[in-house]
Amino acid sequence: MIITQSGEETQKFGEEFAVALTDRVIALYGELGSGKTTFVQGMAKGLGIKQRIISPTFVIVRQYKISPPRSPFGHLGGGEATTSTPARCNAFYHVDLYRIESKNELKGLGLEEIISDPQNIVVIEWAEKIKDLLPKNRIDIYFEYINEHKRRITRFAARRAIKKSN
Repeated sequence: MIITQSGEETQKFGEEFAVALTDRVIALYGELGSGKTTFVQGMAKGLGIKQRIISPTFVIVRQYKISPPRSPFGHLGGGEATTSTPARCNAFYHVDLYRIESKNELKGLGLEEIISDPQNIVVIEWAEKIKDLLPKNRIDIYFEYINEHKRRITRFAARRAIKKSN
């Protein structure tokens, strides 16, 4: 658990998180105003994205190019990349499901394809709305509003697919 004292700290934490990223899909949970978008802005900065990151509440999905194609894990020499790590990713997707009331509203967005593409890093706000579409290999992050400036960020619950032995 971490408690941030300002939006700047939440953003800095997102940036540091992106540098140490080990999975491509990050599911964010928390009430409105709890710091999810601020965290995503920091992640984008950590991935080297220069564009201004704004919440895709009305368009649902925004894509940002990671140029040159990289991830912190693969690019910064954090070890050898595996299929479960985000090495050689070339796109960062910010998904905001706040306005979604039914999965039918997602048809035509290609969200399942975006999530399953190994060259994408995907961050999903309000991820509880599509929990059955989320891969097992993901990181779940929970945000809690404490007061105007303070946020509690907890439970970095990385999920791993378990291989069954014969």
